[in-house]
Amino acid sequence: MLKINYAALALSCAYAMLLSGCHQADINASKNLVQVSVEDWGKANNQTVHLYTLKNEQGMTVKVSDWGGYLQSIKVADKNGQFEDVLVGYDSWPEYYNDCCYAGPIVGRFGNRIAGAEFEIDGVKYSLSANDGGENKDINQLHGGFKGLHKRLWQSEVIPNGVQLSYLSKDMEEGYPGNLQIKLNITLDNDNALKLEYFATTDKKTHVNLTSHTYINLTGDMKSDIENHILQIKADKITPVDHYLIPTGELANVVGTPFDFTQPKEIAQDIRQSNQQLKFAGGQDKRFGGYDHNWVFTDYDGSLKNQVSLYEPQSGRLLEIYTQEPAIQFYSGNFMDGTMTGKQGKPVLFRYGLALEPQHFPDSPNQANFPSTLLKPGETYHTVSSYKFSVK
Repeated sequence: MLKINYAALALSCAYAMLLSGCHQADINASKNLVQVSVEDWGKANNQTVHLYTLKNEQGMTVKVSDWGGYLQSIKVADKNGQFEDVLVGYDSWPEYYNDCCYAGPIVGRFGNRIAGAEFEIDGVKYSLSANDGGENKDINQLHGGFKGLHKRLWQSEVIPNGVQLSYLSKDMEEGYPGNLQIKLNITLDNDNALKLEYFATTDKKTHVNLTSHTYINLTGDMKSDIENHILQIKADKITPVDHYLIPTGELANVVGTPFDFTQPKEIAQDIRQSNQQLKFAGGQDKRFGGYDHNWVFTDYDGSLKNQVSLYEPQSGRLLEIYTQEPAIQFYSGNFMDGTMTGKQGKPVLFRYGLALEPQHFPDSPNQANFPSTLLKPGETYHTVSSYKFSVK
């Protein structure tokens, strides 16, 4: 009797359909597989940009593009079964092409900030592109530079339950040494867990710190701000920052401060306290403040653990973040002011989204006491973060 591997057959058929120019490639040949479809979304440098849709048995859908690895949409049910989008972003490809707010991409080579836009490896100083900080001239690097991974077209292919994105960051791109080959598997399971699994190798010593930079609002379709969200971060320390949001090198205990999220609490509870670190998160404009800091997990050992939980009481939606990373950046949408027009033509108002970015510490290349982000030839950078949605 002929045995047929339906999953392999489905992948083969999907690949053939893509080569033939088909705009939709439904590869759900097995009820155990998440549905994956793909469509042409736009053009970048005369190359086709694709938008992939992942849909599981519970009806959760995730849309991801091979332009910058943008997560464009995550639709999950609330406690009444109503499906709504919990990501802040845009409706159309041109808006993502012109995005300047990091509304959903993969950022790197180094997510977050590097002081002075430089670091040394083996006594050699590397000058990076400077795109952040400074009153009259940018002096630091943020999220990999002007054209970091978020402004690149990745290679993409369908894999079981998701999509694999690949990108070769060439030697000295944005100032980083080494040809860095990156692969990212984005998959969805039938328990509403979205997994991002990163791999990277290099031919020269370099620094790597990759993460996904999404703005989340669990109310669904951006009904209100995020201040009523209840957040727990299993971290007893933060890395305090200066007024450029560069870590000072210290580790500060959160107990007795507005930064204590060791037990679940409303984001609004302490966000307006008079606190210098909160004020620093307002940058040069001191009218604003809030959270834009790096929390250091108390129980970190490199294994995949549930380190962060976010709950929105009105919708009942719960997000649990599992990660192998030692820390997470929490940004409370302090600079959202309505100038960004989001989905359905809605303005993105003050604190209408928040970011939770699993990561190594900011400025690690220049801080010897921080966990190292150095990747050497012959090694493989590998890390997993998973975002599990449910209701309660």
